[in-house]
This record gives sequence, structure tokens and C-alpha cells, in this order.
Amino acid sequence: MTLSPTTRQGGDWRQRLTQIVDLVRDMSLQTEPQEMVRSYADKVRLLLPSDARLSLSRRGLAAPRYRITRSTTWADDINPWTEPDRLPLLEGGLLAELIYADQPRVIGDLDVAPGDPAAGYLAGHRSLMAVPTFDGGAALNMVVLLRRGPAAFPDEELPEVVWLSNLFGRATGSLLLAEQLRRANLALDREMRAVGDIQRSLLPARLPAVPTLDLAAHYRPSHRAGGDYYDFFPLDGGRWGVIIADVSGHGTPAAVLMAVTHCIAHTNPGRARPPGEVLGYLNYHLADLYTGRTGTFVTAFYGVYDPADRTLTYARAGHNPPRVKRCRDGSLLALGGAGGFPLGITTEGAYGECVQPLQPGDQIIFYTDGITEAGNPAGELFGTGRLDHALENCSLQASALLASVLRSVEEFADGHPADDDRTLIVARVS
Repeated sequence: MTLSPTTRQGGDWRQRLTQIVDLVRDMSLQTEPQEMVRSYADKVRLLLPSDARLSLSRRGLAAPRYRITRSTTWADDINPWTEPDRLPLLEGGLLAELIYADQPRVIGDLDVAPGDPAAGYLAGHRSLMAVPTFDGGAALNMVVLLRRGPAAFPDEELPEVVWLSNLFGRATGSLLLAEQLRRANLALDREMRAVGDIQRSLLPARLPAVPTLDLAAHYRPSHRAGGDYYDFFPLDGGRWGVIIADVSGHGTPAAVLMAVTHCIAHTNPGRARPPGEVLGYLNYHLADLYTGRTGTFVTAFYGVYDPADRTLTYARAGHNPPRVKRCRDGSLLALGGAGGFPLGITTEGAYGECVQPLQPGDQIIFYTDGITEAGNPAGELFGTGRLDHALENCSLQASALLASVLRSVEEFADGHPADDDRTLIVARVS
């Protein structure tokens, strides 16, 4: 604002500086737009006295319509952002002329026509200062200051008042956007939590009791919801099917496709068929109805365990080969045979099968790549070598071995956040 002649000539500029510092400091502390406007009005009144004050808005309206958004004559403190239905809607008259002119203006001898729509707000005042605040190049809002006496607003004060008001308008707009963003994020987080809860409900609530197998499982999405999936299916002859899958991508889209995969797997009328045919069924329906035109896909491993002879017959669709630690001789092997394309790329996919005999004491680790691709602050990946090393203790039961592997991953990550979902199934042959 323009300093008064007395101030320019050495008057008490310190008091004015103190008032301005208090104003901007208080603005920086505000977190709620309505409170910020109220505090700003109280402090500006000390810098630029007025007998009455109006705020106008033409946002979302066509000329000559406008709204009164604030008035010092109102008994109620109306919040224009949360109570827009309470704001007076006027049309035409002096205030419409001022706000649609897109220019600041000072009137020193105000004479309002009796029929003016805003006469009730302007009556009894002789001086007016109209201060537009711009948004998108147009004066969508305006502050109108009123004094009872004539020529009460010096013209030379107008430039600084416009400057200060528009800076405040920008600050208020930023605070309003920040509040809207906070609320949107809270709503999104609630939705994501609900999606995550639904997704987790699709995973086994309890692990099955499979003869000659000790089982443990872990699932943790990198976001509220993720695209990893595992499941167990009871089959004829005491056999059990086990599937572990990983949807491309992360978050809600991956969770939706994971739910679709779960649905197809559970409505497959031929789950007792050979694993290659089961993956073929999943692949056809995913590619034909869901993923063929989206570029998304699903990697999967499906195996059928027969407790009678301790064999695992399996097929793979681009998934990480499970690791087998043979505790009798300390050897390690990967179930990497019978490879095929990930599910959902093309309906023409075909999947072969392999049979892996197992022995008492064998430890089988089924996992998604969120385990081996876990990163540390240095940018290194956990990898299959560290996973194999975590399997060296052959004295642990499945749950303890699972905890040991996860501990190794967390220690390696050293606080680095998970970039991908992490799913791990441990099966120990007994």
C-alpha cells in the first residue's frame, strides 16, 4: 500500500511495518480458508479503514449476474465455499458494472439509484473502492470497500490495494485447493482401503491341511491394494492345487484384474484337469474378455500336489520358478520347466507340464517378484541368490522359515519402501 505523506517524510513507518508483518505471518499460519479470510479482514481494516465491506463473485455466472459472497452487514458468518445456497444472487446495477469491467475503480461521490439491486448494501455511503481479484485473466471476484464520507479513498492507494488483494486471493485459492486435495486424498484412501479389504477377502482365510505338507503364506501389497494372488483348491483323490499369480502393474487396476483372475479360477469347471489345461483355460478367458486389448497380463504358476507319492505336477505362465531346497543333501533346484507366455496376452497360449518328485524335508518357496526384486537404498536387488541363502536352515518349520525369509528381505531393504507387492508361500514336505 502507498505510505501516507507523513510516513514518507519520516513518520511512524515502523507501526505500519509491524502491522504488515503481523498480517503476512498470520496468513502463513492459517490452514482453513474461511479462518484465513476472517483474519485477513481484521488486520487489513487496520491498514485501510472502511465503514463497510462487500465481496462479490461472478464465478460460474453470465453477465450481468453476480453473487454477494461476504458482507460486514450480515449477522451470520456465511462460508461461501460450504454454503453457496445462502449467498444472494443479484443481477445488474452498479456492482455488476464494476465486476464485469475487469478494472479497479475509485468513486468519490457515490450516488446509487433507488432501484439498484444492491442499494441496500450501498445506501448511506459516499465513497467506494472496487478491487478486482483475477483468476484466469478475468476479475471473477471483487472486494468493495465503502466509506460514509466523500472522497475517502485516495486514488494513489489503489495500485497497492489491488496488488495486496490479488496476492491474498492467490494465497486463499492455494489454501482452498490444498484443503480440497486433502479431502480428495482422504476419500481416495478410504476407497483404496475398501478395495484392499475386498481383495484380501479373496485370499484364503486359512491355509488348508494338506497331508505331508507344512504350509505358511505371506501377502503384503505395496499400496492399499495390489495384484498378487494365491490360492489352494481341493481336488479328487486327496490331491491339492496351488496357484500363485502376479498381475502386471500396481494398485487398484491390478487389484481389479486380480479379482477377475480369482473369479475365473473359481468358476473353472475343470480344476482337476492337468495344470497346463487349467492355465490354458485361465489364459483364454482373460485374453478373450479382459486383457487382450489392454496390454495387461498375469504371470502364474499352477501345481497339483499328490500327497500319496509326494509329487508336484506343474505348469508355468511366465512366473518366477519356485525354489526347492533339498535338505537331505543341501542341493537347490528351480521349478523352471514347462514355461509359457504370461496369461492374457493372446488366446492362443498353450502350456506344457513337468512332474517334480519331492522328498521329506524338501522346502519349496513359491514367490512373486516383489520378493526377489526388493531393493535397498543402494539400488541393489535382493535376488534369487539371497533367497536361496535364506533357505539354508533346514531345521525350521514352515512358519518359522517364512519369517526368516521375510526378515532377510527386510534387513536387506534397510527401510527402503516396497516397490511391488510381496507374496510368499512356504511348503515343507513332511
